[in-house]
Amino acid sequence: DSKLPSSVRNTLLELFGQIEREFENLYIENLELRREIDTLNERLAAEGQTIDGAELSKGQLKTKASHSTSQLSQKLKTTYKASTSKIVSSFKTTTSRAICQLVKEYVGHRDGIWDVSVAKTQPVVLGTASADHTALLWSIETGKCLVKYVGHVGSVNSIKFHPTEQVALTASGDQTAHIWRYIVQLPTPQPTADCNQASGEDEYEFSDKDEPDGDGDASSDCPTVRAPLTSLKSHQGVVIAADWLVGGKQAVTASWDRTANLYDVETSELVHSLTGHDQELTHCCTHPTQRLVVTSSRDTTFRLWDFRDPSIHSVNVFQGHTDTVTSAVFTVGDNVVSGSDDRTVKVWDLKNMRSPIATIRTDSAVNRINVCVGQRIIALPHDNRQVRLFDMSGVRLARLPRSNRQGHRRMVCCSAWSEDHPICNLFTCGFDRQAIGWNINIPALLQEK
Repeated sequence: DSKLPSSVRNTLLELFGQIEREFENLYIENLELRREIDTLNERLAAEGQTIDGAELSKGQLKTKASHSTSQLSQKLKTTYKASTSKIVSSFKTTTSRAICQLVKEYVGHRDGIWDVSVAKTQPVVLGTASADHTALLWSIETGKCLVKYVGHVGSVNSIKFHPTEQVALTASGDQTAHIWRYIVQLPTPQPTADCNQASGEDEYEFSDKDEPDGDGDASSDCPTVRAPLTSLKSHQGVVIAADWLVGGKQAVTASWDRTANLYDVETSELVHSLTGHDQELTHCCTHPTQRLVVTSSRDTTFRLWDFRDPSIHSVNVFQGHTDTVTSAVFTVGDNVVSGSDDRTVKVWDLKNMRSPIATIRTDSAVNRINVCVGQRIIALPHDNRQVRLFDMSGVRLARLPRSNRQGHRRMVCCSAWSEDHPICNLFTCGFDRQAIGWNINIPALLQEK
């Protein structure tokens, strides 16, 4: 009488069968451990009558037995955790696949994709920045390339959309940042193929030689923008990232020359040069509603720059990582989230920067993170090709499915949330030359937590 599809019922029955078998094994192990405890206590009681020719006091005997029992109890707890974590991990992977579904792949770049971003104005499009010296704009629904920007002569490391206009900001290895205008007309959406048909398969580890099928250039027939409206030129090294300040009248850039620059967009003039980092910068981010900028660096720190008072600007230094800080981003309110090559992500309160309020420890270096502002969910892209979702208190919510037919095949470089899009609300990109659109069932995700 079940309303569930037979495939889902079979999967659930199989999982519950595994759970039953695991707990049966645990029960047997518990009985054996209990017998060991009883035997040990008996032996200790016997030894207590003969050690050094004197009888141990009841207190000494109790202490010794208690210590041994504590050790066995710890062993019991460890065995229980090891066994149940395997069950929970298996079960959570399956449920994550149901909650986190791959919707669309965006394939057309000829080299790795460093950054992904979603437009804030209508029509809503996806932007990608690639080491192939181009930036591409995509139809989220169809996966079709809409615009190709070829104005840079170096790797395009970052792309961000203007808050109110059809204008993009890109940062490049050619030591410049470009501001360029685009005009797009969205194609008619086509029925979306089921990209999750392989979601129940076992995971398969790819080698770095694996690439997406097909070598065709999907951007060859789309309109091309060849020159910027404005070129921002003040850096003496690679410009690794750029972002718009609130209002879109100023832009900030971060460079390998160890500085960040604040520009007036209309005049292209340098307003402030932000110095202080000891090594190359890796990222910059602006607050969505206030004139605040955060920059991260290879010097293991990130810095908060405050431009709310036009006459002065202050800086605060956050020291909490032991390796390169790969990104730091704002959330709603007074929090910043930082990710690092030291395999940790930390949540900070801007009013108290002495220590993080939460720390997430992972098994791989963390690249450019992004926070779902409305739901306060952090997306973590990793060097090991995984993408994990956590809440702001450090609780793991899910891992995006990655099997032999879906997910990234190489390092995942960046993530970006689009909270209002009805089809895809999370995008990731990687060095496998593709971007991926995901549908995350956030209510189900939070309910499962």
